Amino acid sequence: MIEIWRGNANAWECDELGHMNVKFYLSKANEALGGLAAQTGLKNIHRADANATLLPKALHVRFLAEARPGAPLMIEGGWTGISDTGCSVVLVMRHGGTGKPAASFRIDLEHISPRDGRAFTWPSYFPAQLEARSVTVPDFAGPRGVADTSSGTTAASLERADELGLAHVGLGRFTPDEVDVFGRMRTEVLLGRISNSVVNFKQAFPEEWAFHQGQTDASIGSALLECRILPRRWPRAGDGYVVRSGLKSFGPKVRNIVHWVLDPVTGRPWWTMEGVAAPMDLDARKILDLSPAVRPGLDAACIAGLEA
Repeated sequence: MIEIWRGNANAWECDELGHMNVKFYLSKANEALGGLAAQTGLKNIHRADANATLLPKALHVRFLAEARPGAPLMIEGGWTGISDTGCSVVLVMRHGGTGKPAASFRIDLEHISPRDGRAFTWPSYFPAQLEARSVTVPDFAGPRGVADTSSGTTAASLERADELGLAHVGLGRFTPDEVDVFGRMRTEVLLGRISNSVVNFKQAFPEEWAFHQGQTDASIGSALLECRILPRRWPRAGDGYVVRSGLKSFGPKVRNIVHWVLDPVTGRPWWTMEGVAAPMDLDARKILDLSPAVRPGLDAACIAGLEA
């Protein structure tokens, strides 16, 4: 792999859990993707005057080690596949001091016209350039708790969310600072809006909800460990959204949760996501074991057959 980004975890990028918020992992990964594309001959894919850009079609992310405020970070990566109008990439974020992996990103991409979103074939030089920078996906970047697929359900809708009884956890509108130079929602918002909403998912994280209700002295949050995101359509500034969430399954430490981010006007999905998350003791900096008192509520909250 080749180095394509270097920086740090800024204090203002860190959240109530005391480490870099998931949104900024994707932000830095998107910068790194631009660097890799440039080194492979696709110049300036993120500039407003670009004739071509790369649009994510599916993303798989694993969060492997916390990045605390001020931590030096770097990203390396390479290509893992190519088709007529698409390609795939793996990126690895590492701690600059130790070299320990902090996160991995596997992304399927489409080569598109920035203005109309039309997919088109690669320049003649690109396949050979890509082959020269091809890599094998490291074992730690593979799927662990979510299915390794880029298709997902086509059933996500407001009507279906109501039928399943999915929880209302987020509601709002996309703002001008959340779109890129082409007017489409920026990639990091795929995780940013989920991160801003998931605290309201009390059915999946009753331990955290008890903390916010003042029922416990322990400081508890929920940490995302892995996720698979499937963008369906790319919102523009001013579009609205609603986040509907369900608990798919749970284990001794983790919860598999599904989020549908939907357009409240049409009821259609903007994107869907399955994540593996866990309640975390923020003082001890460790994931909590499942309490027997919590299990009945999680059993009751699980929705059979729920998919992202």
